[in-house]
Amino acid sequence: MASILRRSSHLLAEIASKSSPKVLASGCQKRHLNVQEHVSYSFLNEAGIPTPKFGVATSGAEAKKIATDLNTKNLVLKAQVLAGGRGKGSFKNGLKGGVRVVFSPQEAEDISSKMINQLLVTKQTGAAGRICNSVMVAERKFPRREFYFAVMMERAFNGPVLIASSQGGVNIEEVAAENPDAIVYEPIDINKGLQKDQAIQVAKKVGLQDKLEETAKMLLNMYDLFVKKDALLIEINPYAEDAAETYFALDAKMRFDDNAEFRQKDLFAKRDLSQEDKKEVEASKFDLNYIALDGSIGCLVNGAGLAMATMDIIKLHGGDPANFLDVGGGASVKAVKEAFK
Repeated sequence: MASILRRSSHLLAEIASKSSPKVLASGCQKRHLNVQEHVSYSFLNEAGIPTPKFGVATSGAEAKKIATDLNTKNLVLKAQVLAGGRGKGSFKNGLKGGVRVVFSPQEAEDISSKMINQLLVTKQTGAAGRICNSVMVAERKFPRREFYFAVMMERAFNGPVLIASSQGGVNIEEVAAENPDAIVYEPIDINKGLQKDQAIQVAKKVGLQDKLEETAKMLLNMYDLFVKKDALLIEINPYAEDAAETYFALDAKMRFDDNAEFRQKDLFAKRDLSQEDKKEVEASKFDLNYIALDGSIGCLVNGAGLAMATMDIIKLHGGDPANFLDVGGGASVKAVKEAFK
């Protein structure tokens, strides 16, 4: 099971290293939609899953107003950038950290003003960094226990699986490697959906015996959100308890199936093109499966499997591919022309 999680957990985090090929489904001509953290918070709230109170600011003045309305001295600012490692990242203007704790509305304004419209460099963005167009201003929580919950599609289970652990708040891959017994896997029958007794058993296994009904309801809501939004991943890490014994989702990642775009118009309208490679965005207009990499050898291939094999051969002989590009079996003359560009 640990090997399944290690393989699948690349779906649980931003796949951002441009030095290696991305995981791509054969025959799929689009990349899966990722959404900003504040969008994930909103979806969780709509599903009845509590989060810290928050607001989204596109200017320092807006951040100050949100912080004032939250009416607390314990605040956290989070740069809305689709990349992991924000907390340890740095902005090109010299500001350190894309996640900052502040203690007043004025401090929220001062710090957020240095984040917005600036490039944040993290371990996943590369040296170029990624633009921060907005900042999430949220009340700061002080968790005493942290758990991990995720619903995701996993081919090893021929459908969705609920993954849980009592060791939340850390990289789940590390837990899988160091203590695989701490991870619970509960396959879900896609025809029946997640059952209440399954949710209760998972809650027991991670040590939430004192909150069985509450946790089961949260997991059922989580799966309902997964189905309604045509998601490939709904991850809450951590699901936390504070000193008042209140539970909430402190952080969340979500990924959605691009094949469902035709019936998820509102969801896909939230796609943030500023967080994507311009060449990849342009390629997607022609249904080209293109991913920019850091090498110097260009690849134009018909078929995802052959494209991956081609890159493997390039690496085997000491080269570095500049891109992944599968034009697809039904590509038009115009699409192939664009692919050469």
